[in-house]
Amino acid sequence: MPTTRLSLRAACGLAAVGLFTVWIGWRAKALELHTHRSGDFSQLIDKPAPDFDLESLDGRRVSLASYRGKPVAVTFWASWCGPCRMELPALTRFYQQAHKTGSNFEILAISIDATRDAAQGAATTLKIPFPVLLDRDSRTADSYHIVSIPTLFVIDRSGKVAWSNVGFSMGIEAMLAPQLGIQNYNPVSGGAQ
Repeated sequence: MPTTRLSLRAACGLAAVGLFTVWIGWRAKALELHTHRSGDFSQLIDKPAPDFDLESLDGRRVSLASYRGKPVAVTFWASWCGPCRMELPALTRFYQQAHKTGSNFEILAISIDATRDAAQGAATTLKIPFPVLLDRDSRTADSYHIVSIPTLFVIDRSGKVAWSNVGFSMGIEAMLAPQLGIQNYNPVSGGAQ
């Protein structure tokens, strides 16, 4: 039987990937533990949501104030974040099922990627149908006390933070629907009944 030997370059590449995997797992766990130790996922619940005015991927300026009068789900994410790449498709399905013409809610995805290209690439790959906003300097993320991503907030009609969720949760759509005032949401049948 012929033997296959890895080149030095391939072996170094595999070792680098292994070390990176261990480091990213450790870093994710450290962030998770920090979040759980803080005891409160959001210092903002029942307080006015910090306003923002950010550029969207399509070049528009989008402010939170422009959505006053309707509930808004705001998720903080990044292209390199694995759990974010699980949450965004769930939010996309929810949006496509529940957000019809004249819907009284919106979802905004705030990317903390350092570059527009990274956010654009992920948004295109994931086919995100709602506005994707750029927070390249993380000022908005800082004003929301983001310590890990994804972090999802619901801002009520009056502009107060009503609910938050840190990390990806299976069934996020079912948790989000009542927070946005959508009654009888059924993800299996394709929306509200």
